[in-house]
Amino acid sequence: MAEEEFYGHDMTTVAPPSQSVRTLPEALRVFVLHGSPWYLALASAAAVVGLVLVDQWSWGQVVVVAWVLALQPFTEWVIHVYVLHAKPVTVFGQTYDNHQARRHRAHHADPRNLDILFIPMRGHLAGFVVVAGFCLTLPDAGVRFAFILIAAISSLGYEWVHFLVHTDYKPRTAAYRRLWTGHRLHHFRNENYWFGVSRRFGDTVLRTNPAKGDVERSETCLTLAG
Repeated sequence: MAEEEFYGHDMTTVAPPSQSVRTLPEALRVFVLHGSPWYLALASAAAVVGLVLVDQWSWGQVVVVAWVLALQPFTEWVIHVYVLHAKPVTVFGQTYDNHQARRHRAHHADPRNLDILFIPMRGHLAGFVVVAGFCLTLPDAGVRFAFILIAAISSLGYEWVHFLVHTDYKPRTAAYRRLWTGHRLHHFRNENYWFGVSRRFGDTVLRTNPAKGDVERSETCLTLAG
């Protein structure tokens, strides 16, 4: 089945890919040329070093890792819906449009551009503030470093899956095909559904994972207008 038929979108209106990436080795070579994966990899490595140096091991670390993994599908969904798809707001004649949302609209307008789909530096700084604030509520350094490690690894996994879905690498497994199909439906069928990228459980629970045929094609999936 042609992509146009599957998604219901005229794919000729979508700009061609910025780079040809058809295999996993090609994908990895392009992926590591961008800053965001390196920031997250360095944060992960720093957390591992911290864990070794403090040498504090407890069940609290297991709990915080399990907690982050359990909430991750919903965290991803909330950020996608309420931050990335946020509309400009006008207050007393002054329009406010958050940077993350502007970047995300550019990504929807040019979904084959592999250079503009990563978390921007402002997003990482915001994430750092949130993680640092939450660390203040944790009981000891060992648990804090475990939290930083799982948060960084989860974010790195998100970046990899999101990047790979936008390349020309085709799914080889059922699990990846589900992610690949859902995110492409979000971009080319209807932007109001299928918000999960690295996990789809949030969409299932929050009822944004309909069958393709149950949703009309949106005229604004490339613009996020309206």
